[in-house]
Amino acid sequence: MENIKTCSNAILYLFFYLCAVIFSTKMGAAQNISVRVGVVLDMDEYGKMAFNCISMALSDFYGTHGHYKTRLVLINRDSKGDVIGAAAAGLDLLKNVEVQAIIGPMYSVQANFLISLGQKAHVPIVTFSATSPSLSSLRSPYFVRATLNDSTQVNPIVAIIQAFGWKEAVPIYEDNEFGEGIVPFLTDALEQVNARVPYRSVIPPTATDEQIVAELSKLKTMQTRVFIVHMLSSLGSLLFAKAAQLGMMSKDYAWIITDSITNELNLMDPSVVASMLGVIGVKPYTPRTKELDDFAIRYKNMVLQSNPKALNPNLDIYSIWAYDSALALAMAVEKAGLANLTYQKTNTSTNSTDLEAFGVSLSGPQLIQALSSTTFRGLAGNFQLVDGQLQAPPYEIVNIVAHGVSGIGYWTKENGIVNNLKFTSSSTSAYSTSKDNLGSITWPGNQSSPPKGWAVPTKTKKLRVGVPVKGGFTEFVRVTWNSDNTTKVEGYCIDVFDAVMTALPYDVPYEYIPFATPDRKMAGVYNDLAYQVYLGNYDAVAGDVTILGNRSQYVDFTLPYRESGVSMVVPIPEDKKGNTWLLVKPLTWELWLTIFVSFVSFGILVWFLERPRNRDFRGTGWDQFCMIFWFSFSTMFFAHKEKVVSNSAKVVVIVWLLAVFILTQGYASSLTSMLTVQKLKVTDVSELIRNKEYVGYSNTSFVYEFLKKRFDKSQLRSFKSAEEMDQLLSKGSANGGISAAFHEIPYLKLFLAKYCSKYMMVGPTYKAAGFGFVFPIDSPLVPHVSRKILNVTEGQKMVEIEKKWLGGEAKCADTNTKSLGLSSFRVVFIIVGATVLAATISYMITSRCGTQVLNDEPTIERQIYELCELLKRCEERDDQQRNNHGNRNGN
Repeated sequence: MENIKTCSNAILYLFFYLCAVIFSTKMGAAQNISVRVGVVLDMDEYGKMAFNCISMALSDFYGTHGHYKTRLVLINRDSKGDVIGAAAAGLDLLKNVEVQAIIGPMYSVQANFLISLGQKAHVPIVTFSATSPSLSSLRSPYFVRATLNDSTQVNPIVAIIQAFGWKEAVPIYEDNEFGEGIVPFLTDALEQVNARVPYRSVIPPTATDEQIVAELSKLKTMQTRVFIVHMLSSLGSLLFAKAAQLGMMSKDYAWIITDSITNELNLMDPSVVASMLGVIGVKPYTPRTKELDDFAIRYKNMVLQSNPKALNPNLDIYSIWAYDSALALAMAVEKAGLANLTYQKTNTSTNSTDLEAFGVSLSGPQLIQALSSTTFRGLAGNFQLVDGQLQAPPYEIVNIVAHGVSGIGYWTKENGIVNNLKFTSSSTSAYSTSKDNLGSITWPGNQSSPPKGWAVPTKTKKLRVGVPVKGGFTEFVRVTWNSDNTTKVEGYCIDVFDAVMTALPYDVPYEYIPFATPDRKMAGVYNDLAYQVYLGNYDAVAGDVTILGNRSQYVDFTLPYRESGVSMVVPIPEDKKGNTWLLVKPLTWELWLTIFVSFVSFGILVWFLERPRNRDFRGTGWDQFCMIFWFSFSTMFFAHKEKVVSNSAKVVVIVWLLAVFILTQGYASSLTSMLTVQKLKVTDVSELIRNKEYVGYSNTSFVYEFLKKRFDKSQLRSFKSAEEMDQLLSKGSANGGISAAFHEIPYLKLFLAKYCSKYMMVGPTYKAAGFGFVFPIDSPLVPHVSRKILNVTEGQKMVEIEKKWLGGEAKCADTNTKSLGLSSFRVVFIIVGATVLAATISYMITSRCGTQVLNDEPTIERQIYELCELLKRCEERDDQQRNNHGNRNGN
């Protein structure tokens, strides 16, 4: 009995407890504040996935936050896939439902108008998938982008282009607000790394197969082979399928896709993904967490339960952002402590439209403030808004390979391209764009080496290379027309261009096209020829084109393959009267007088030092006088043979010989210079300007512009060839010719090689960058050709080319060499003749008076003669004595 009573008490106690729990629960539910939130989505398969994620987010959140007083109530509207549908759905939610916030829309093209409605109604518009940067320009405080701005992926893409050294890239984007929004940011970022956008390929969102094929075919005819694709995955699938059919997923092509496609790769048709082999993509890095894996499994199970035949029940990043957006909004609503969920009606006229017939949310300012300051760790990572936009995480770089998608690296704002996200303190200081930080990459065509980023356009089987048609100096470029109107192009510049193009590691077919008029004359000046490359009439120019600053504004030049500069040549005047005193002019009369006095003083000094000991310096007074002059002046030619005995005299002679050597060398150098220059009439440009002399220039060269800055136009006369240049210089300025000819140094060297005895180069040299080959601005060929120019110019091939075409520079072809005449040495022969005549007269006088001259002091010759006579008499006396002795013996 006791047990039955105890049991009935326990049951009664349990009953009252359950009643209390149920009562408290119902009372708590009755106290919750319902906050109406609109959801504007396209109710297709993708939109339903996003809506399910939002619903699951609220269910998960309130399951763990039962104490919250607010509850979001979702009110869904179908935007029906277009702008009008989204606008109508938003207007209905604001006017008829008076929602406190709107999640959506899905696409950037739908968001623009809806953001304006939200700003007017003070209702936050929270989007998890509208990524166009142009939406930020609306500057609406009620617009919250709980997804990434497309502009955040520009830097990772540009870093990839930097890593592989590509200089051009063509964006292919969707023709709407979503597609166009990224383009200004992309082009600006590419320009900062010296890469350019030569063309923009725009694809309509509803493009047919024929339209896509036509646009891809146009891209195939261009030389750029790096493409950046920014469009929705549905249109991207069609694009890559057609690109594969046209052979554009093969060797030499590089494709980069933005996150709008990369994020959807797991949802795309596997056959389309297979056709994208070698494509590189970027996408926001999403850390793999237990919470994310659990949610992905629950979502997949939910989808399969409702639709067992679902083909791809996987999540993408936008669904995860939709989940986090719902969490952020639920937290913000609770934080704002909303007390008044009504709209304040506005004063509108009876004729107002529906666009003006909705009120203003009274809780909007508090809600947007709370939402902007909400931070938490969501499924996609850290959720933090700055200026109403989600902060960008690192980007993952992926490569589409045979078995699917493979991660090859990462990009961070601080470090650039890295191979992992685990940094040490020593690795976080430098920004890198090195391709070595990326993993192994499979490129289109299943290639392992990266493409160079460009190729010879298919629309022109050969590169069109323009060449000048020269009337003179054809050693550089010579164009000859054959009988069948074909041309033969040859010359120094052509051989260099051929050698450089042959040295490239790939084949570039090209053909030479003369820049000529129908009558086979040059169709303009060199500026016009270079401008043809800018106009697209030529792909390059090979010739003697000088690298100039004004030309580089519209074309690119390679490194120079030959040095250049501007100088002038002037005639060497004929000296018809001769120059009798030319040999005296190297030294001034003061120096001549000093030399003469020094010679005499030297002779006297040596005579004074040597006479006491040296018999060579003795004799009659006249002999000693002559010895002084003979010894001193013979040292000029080192012809003295007298032995010097005195040590003091030896020192004097050594020093004197050094002085004589210096004087003779200085005299010879000065005389050589005078014989070479011989009073040039023109020595510098200022003299030509001052005397208003006529000067010449080549009629196709940039030298005309150079001379216009220094001379009056009336003083300038043109010439076409070296022969015409010689004729004008020979006439002179007074006879309808010119006093000087200006040209570039390579041409002047050729000219002087032919007329070296008549002209010479004088005046300063005005520097120029040299001859270079011309290409379009930012042509990918330029760096490759420039490197090969260095190789060719440093090798034996360049020596052979110069010897073949410019070998005449080293020798003078003019056999009419000017020789020195008798008049130039007239003084020398007069002095020699006068000396000979004086010596002859002196000898004759001396010989005639020689028997009357008494020598008080016997000379050496006299003593030798007397010694010989004495020896002769001694021999005769000995012979006589021997004969007398023999006679006595015979008797």
